[in-house]
Amino acid sequence: MAGVGLTKVEETAPALVDLYKTAGACLAERGLNGQRAAVYLVVDYSGSMRPYYRDGSVQALADRVLGLSAHLDDDGVVPVVFFSTDIDAVTDIALDNHAGRIEEIVSGLGHMGKTGYHLAMDAVIDHYLDSGSKDPALVVFQTDGGPISRPAAERYLCKAARLPMFWQFVGFGDPSSRQFDFLRALDDLAVPQKRVVDNAGFFHAGSDPRAVSDAELYGRLTGEFPQWLAAARARGIVR
Repeated sequence: MAGVGLTKVEETAPALVDLYKTAGACLAERGLNGQRAAVYLVVDYSGSMRPYYRDGSVQALADRVLGLSAHLDDDGVVPVVFFSTDIDAVTDIALDNHAGRIEEIVSGLGHMGKTGYHLAMDAVIDHYLDSGSKDPALVVFQTDGGPISRPAAERYLCKAARLPMFWQFVGFGDPSSRQFDFLRALDDLAVPQKRVVDNAGFFHAGSDPRAVSDAELYGRLTGEFPQWLAAARARGIVR
């Protein structure tokens, strides 16, 4: 079996036990019991994100991603990339230091810039390739708006389709905003004309992401992952 056992979660991160159990039930429903994956979290550090750091939404997402990762990976650590105009930080959260970790990281960062997806994608790709991981990657990519360069973001996603990496985009903010039109278009990019497999999903978590139930969040984070795994295996991208 892949992952961190319940006993270790109880010992190192008791506050995450319920998340861990909910994530496990969701993975079982998806037929993903025993599946291994390197889980990444990418978080938007642009100026408009300030309210979501202040109200704990980013920390809550980090905790929930950690609860999911504990089933898919065995080290209890999730690499985290903070991005705005540039890369603001490449660090991690772990079962044994998750509480208040986002605030701790952000307190050491500088100016909140604009929204540059492609640089964050590049940082994740580099980290994954450098890690030497033999497992596929599930990248949870959070943002509250479209990128400063749409062509660059699309180009990176299409190139990354040849790698064993699935990109699950999560939108924070007003569901009616046109800011997310690009992410919806990215989710629907043509296969095989634009990319060799469909390697991305998108869902909108709304203006209060904490109000999305744990079960719903895990369902959305893993919704397209099994189909991607099957397609990527068929193309020899995932072994």
